[in-house]
Amino acid sequence: MSFSYYGELCTEVYDLTKKIGQSINGDIEYYRDRLLGCQGRILEAMAGSGRVLIPLLEAGLLADGVDASPDMLASCRRRCADRGLAPELYLSSLQELALPERYEAILVPAGSFLLIERREESLQALRRLYDHLLPGGRLMLDLFLPDADFAPGGFAGSSAFPLPDGDTITMEGKLAEADLFGQYKVSYIKYEKWRQGKLVATELQRFALRWYGVEEFKLVLESLGFADVTVCADFEPGKAPSNAGQQYVYEAVRR
Repeated sequence: MSFSYYGELCTEVYDLTKKIGQSINGDIEYYRDRLLGCQGRILEAMAGSGRVLIPLLEAGLLADGVDASPDMLASCRRRCADRGLAPELYLSSLQELALPERYEAILVPAGSFLLIERREESLQALRRLYDHLLPGGRLMLDLFLPDADFAPGGFAGSSAFPLPDGDTITMEGKLAEADLFGQYKVSYIKYEKWRQGKLVATELQRFALRWYGVEEFKLVLESLGFADVTVCADFEPGKAPSNAGQQYVYEAVRR
């Protein structure tokens, strides 16, 4: 079985567990409040199925979305249509981003930037985001550090998700690779859909996570030409990062 990237079963679980407007530690409120003064277009990169994008649209912001998963984008389109919204949605990875617009602000919520597995691809993605900002435009994103489990082959847990139609999706994960020096870890996640006791669909996902030190990522942004780089903790402006359990929220400006 080949690996999927946020495929159909993963998207169903995502939609079930991450509702539209469901804030994670205050992230939606933070991004919405920081963006309300924007007069031009904004872009949510790695927008998924619209958990953050839709509240921004409903707040009156002119927001587009981009994601590399066709299934996630299809879900986002359906959810937007259900609410009478019709944003521009694009299918693309960030490292290959080539959109027709330039943006006053670009955001990457929920630590999603860490899903870009290879460091060189992460740098290319940041370059493409920089190029898609207007001069003086802002990049906004949040990152986190991983847990302390670095034993490949270790059990990462299992869950079951009853669906509204009576089906159930089970999810089981195992840690496959981990490199503390290289700052990445890879898990394999198996999704299985069950209907009346019978297995009807299976999906295997390679879930990679690459992390950055708090100061390291600030230096990365500056090395790529971003200016006025700031970082706060836990979506509280002015709160300095102080421990490994926090989320680190970066803002940076295109020169």
